[in-house]
Amino acid sequence: MNQPLAERMRPRKLNQIVGQGHILGKGKLVHELVQAGKPFSLIFWGPPGSGKTTLARIIAGEIGADFIEISAVSAGKADLNEVINRAKTNARQPAYAGSLASRKLSLDGEFTPPVKAERDTVLFVDEIHRFNKAQQDAFLPHVESGLITLIGATTENPSFEVITPLLSRSRVVVLEPLTKADIVEILERAAKSEKISSKKLPQESLGLLAELSGGDARIALNNLELGVKLAGKKSITPQIIEMAAQSKVPGYDKKGENHYNIISAFIKSLRGSDASAALYYMARMLQAGEDPKFIARRMVIFASEDIGLAAPAALNLAVSAFLAVERIGMPECQYNLFQCAAVLAKAPKSREVSDAMNKAQAAAKADPDLPVPLHLRNAPTKLMKDLGYNQNYEWQAGFKPEKGFLPDKIKDLDFF
Repeated sequence: MNQPLAERMRPRKLNQIVGQGHILGKGKLVHELVQAGKPFSLIFWGPPGSGKTTLARIIAGEIGADFIEISAVSAGKADLNEVINRAKTNARQPAYAGSLASRKLSLDGEFTPPVKAERDTVLFVDEIHRFNKAQQDAFLPHVESGLITLIGATTENPSFEVITPLLSRSRVVVLEPLTKADIVEILERAAKSEKISSKKLPQESLGLLAELSGGDARIALNNLELGVKLAGKKSITPQIIEMAAQSKVPGYDKKGENHYNIISAFIKSLRGSDASAALYYMARMLQAGEDPKFIARRMVIFASEDIGLAAPAALNLAVSAFLAVERIGMPECQYNLFQCAAVLAKAPKSREVSDAMNKAQAAAKADPDLPVPLHLRNAPTKLMKDLGYNQNYEWQAGFKPEKGFLPDKIKDLDFF
């Protein structure tokens, strides 16, 4: 079978991994776990192509564990039962940990004699966030007993996608997106391995491959492999790279954490009056396929929450932009969105409305049943008038009754 280039270039040892120095360097978490040869349940959280699967395989191999890999997209209860049965078999059949010696040798250059040890089982669950709560619960007793060591991989924030009991029994390890320099190094290794000369793959094409990868090593290698096929015997030019890549894959998922990160950066840029930053983040969202009505709704909220009394007309503009998005649609409604965002960013800011709203809500919650003062009540009958309803109230603009508008208990409240 002809393996894809990305699979052929997958590292087999810890010291072959490019990037992630914050967890792989000497004295760092993963390095020390492998050095100790003790399995520990981990949740790898990082973007696609950052090395989650590769790292899990290497850890299992370095500590001499039986590595079982499943995907939460396709695995079911039967797969889990099979994993547990295999783990029980491993626990009953100790194995000489010759791999421990090679592990020590590969890490330190020192030889450690083989020792007899029970064989551990490492279960790697790709896209663990796709398992529901009941499915994740099924792992708990086996992780807790030590029968299996769980390594989960997710592109989503584990705080929201992995159940708390499982998180408490694991260590979350954050993998960072690979830098352009990291991707270039990986591509150079691949070129050397595949005997692709610098004449065949000029430096500008190498740099473009890295830029178009979005920090995903797999995408970079796949694009290189396709570029080689498209070029044939010719040089792999930037035009061929662009043809192979088509377009850069935006680092954005409308349901993922980056969705919330970018909309947060957009709102904070508006709040900080940085119009250029706000327009940049808006452009990223729209290019990634975000619903323009979602952006427009957030600007309507922002107009009252962060501008409010400082420029009341901002709310009219934001609502008009929302209506324009509804009635015009993409791509033309982008003009309305960008105009609105630019104005909101440059407008004066005030939290007076927001602060007053919060104080009013707190006061209403603290005293939800205070009676309305008699002089503010309607008096449609003579009896009600005799009881003091609507007494001394005058129907004129700006009239302020002597006793004010609030119940006596909170008569001195001032939210502004």
